[in-house]
Amino acid sequence: MGESSISSDIIRGHLDAIILRVLSEGDNYGYEIIKAISKNSGGQYELKEPSLYTSLKRLETQKLIASYWGDETQGGRRKYYKLTPEGAEAYEKALVAWKVARALIDQLIERQD
Repeated sequence: MGESSISSDIIRGHLDAIILRVLSEGDNYGYEIIKAISKNSGGQYELKEPSLYTSLKRLETQKLIASYWGDETQGGRRKYYKLTPEGAEAYEKALVAWKVARALIDQLIERQD
């Protein structure tokens, strides 16, 4: 297991929170969500479409996001996703949980010389 696979596994475990964060900044559609995640990672992480749409479906089933069709004037119509109030609350809880976990993992892994 290489360094990048460990990082990818950690990121994958928090994908729903990462998507909720992107949607907390405004409604968006799939391709733009992927671009935002890549941009937010400084180009170090590229989310694959199947993972994105699996997560979006799960989040929508949990009523943390809602979707609607845009009315594009050029090209095809796009399906947009927006954060629900429950999704905003879930994002805030995930952020707090992440900060606690990050501090604990640092404490457990880093040497305290």
